[in-house]
Amino acid sequence: MPIREINFDGIIGPSHNYAGLSLGNLASTMHRGEASCPRAAALQGVDKMRANLALGLVQGVFVPPPRPARAWLADLGTDIERAEPEIAANAMSASAMWAANAATVSPAPDTADGRCHLTVANLRTMPHRSHEWVATLAQLELAFADAAFAVHGPVPAAFGDEGAANHMRLTTRHGEPAIELFVYGRTGGPFPARQHIEASKAIARRHRLDPSRTLFVEQSEEAIAAGAFHNDVVAVANERVLFAHAKAFANRDATLAAITALLPGVEIVEVADAEVPLADAIRSYLFNAQLVTTPDGASTLIVPEEARETASVWEWIARHLASNGAIRRVEVVDVRQSMANGGGPACLRLRVACDPAVVDPRFLVDEAKLDRIAATIAATWPEEIATDDLQRPSLIATVENARSALLQTLDLAVLASRKG
Repeated sequence: MPIREINFDGIIGPSHNYAGLSLGNLASTMHRGEASCPRAAALQGVDKMRANLALGLVQGVFVPPPRPARAWLADLGTDIERAEPEIAANAMSASAMWAANAATVSPAPDTADGRCHLTVANLRTMPHRSHEWVATLAQLELAFADAAFAVHGPVPAAFGDEGAANHMRLTTRHGEPAIELFVYGRTGGPFPARQHIEASKAIARRHRLDPSRTLFVEQSEEAIAAGAFHNDVVAVANERVLFAHAKAFANRDATLAAITALLPGVEIVEVADAEVPLADAIRSYLFNAQLVTTPDGASTLIVPEEARETASVWEWIARHLASNGAIRRVEVVDVRQSMANGGGPACLRLRVACDPAVVDPRFLVDEAKLDRIAATIAATWPEEIATDDLQRPSLIATVENARSALLQTLDLAVLASRKG
């Protein structure tokens, strides 16, 4: 079977809550302390995956990591019952649902050894995410155990790496070598720049990429300071299309010139700040959309409902579609629970371009498997979580039992014994 792009969505975990732990993520901060709806959130995620299947896309899943993160708490010399509330919140985070931060992926056509390489992200900038990589790596090693893949551990924690959310790939022909872009930050004003250039360079070396087809691009300080804590909040790429805000990159002209020089057939769709102000782009997550190619060849943008509700964004989309531009179709999905915590449609998925036949089938889904996942969620996920309940014994038991039920549903009970 030929290489296909597979979207692996993170199933939104039963501990989904609004503790507001992510500095620089404006939505996370805005909704801090509100009650969350884990069951509704996870079912919204399932519906998003159903919509992808309906478009003819190949769909996969990752399961939530163990919560609370008991191993991490033990390393801190405490447990969920005795931990200070802030530490307990960090141990109950469900942020691993944003699979775009799980790893950086270089498909086989780009690598010197002809294997698809994945490096798990260390996510060291934020304490609540810094312990995710252990459980994520266990899933990557299981899902991509075939010799067609090379799965790498995290780069040293001295250099922050936040995965595919800061990585883009452009190619004019599917299955042929592409150019890979690693977007890093230097400063974000009041907010941290989460992707370090040395982490990006290390990943490129590990993945055995051709240096002549690899670009390291600085994200603009203005974008980070405005709330674009990852590049995928202001830019996204798919095949020959780069879709970006005009203020995404620190050195816009040089960046676009370098891309065009390496890939003359590239189609750059740039949105001017005068058309969609940076604040509107970030609030609506216009660029944190999934940019995909459907089987009929149409470049399709999957946006959240918030994009339709933001006048400047929806007007820009209407003009672009009317002009018969590079993006030919727009689909709208409801992921409001994820959006309220700072993650749009693109955050929820990790793209892996490979032959689906070499992926562990337990991580691939069809409608019937999504039905089983949805039934498990409906039966076991908490309906609501208040942030001051995160250490309540009955909630903790519910969260742990819900994950166990999901692992049984997907025949992935082996993951229950993995450290996390």
